[in-house]
Amino acid sequence: MELICKITDEDIGEKSINIENPKLRLGARGIVIREDGRIAIFNKSNKNEYKLPGGGLEGEETPEEAFKREVLEETGCEVEIIQSLGTTEEHKSLNNFKQISYVFVGKVVKDNKQLNVTQKEKEEGARLVWEIPERALELITECYDKIIPSKYSSIYSTKFVVLRDRKILEKYIEINKNSR
Repeated sequence: MELICKITDEDIGEKSINIENPKLRLGARGIVIREDGRIAIFNKSNKNEYKLPGGGLEGEETPEEAFKREVLEETGCEVEIIQSLGTTEEHKSLNNFKQISYVFVGKVVKDNKQLNVTQKEKEEGARLVWEIPERALELITECYDKIIPSKYSSIYSTKFVVLRDRKILEKYIEINKNSR
């Protein structure tokens, strides 16, 4: 699988420290596209954060199963995976943490119009917006310097999320420009 991006502390303006036996988390995330070409963007308004749908693998889930579950929770949509874009790596040395995410494109097959967000996400102002890919990229890019910490996550961690998702979206837009 192609590596879309590897993000380190230096990429968000921090100084890296040596990582020894980091905690590893596997994730699944990506692009959720409707028939009209708009994509899902998960907004946590109380943090000024825009991100793509996704999250961590649970139990014995495959990345594909995790992607479909996370998308259903965060968008209320059931999707069919139509493409695998690759993987991303986040190396958060200040947290001794490494995350590898599998990135997919999913086409909406059914919109249940009901989000199933956590209490944490509710408190962070979770809402779903549908935008054309270029506008979604603008929102994700613009929020990077406006992030506010929450009691659940620091600006440090959120910057990794936003930068990662910007890189994923740039890759998606680039692929689709070349396939037109």
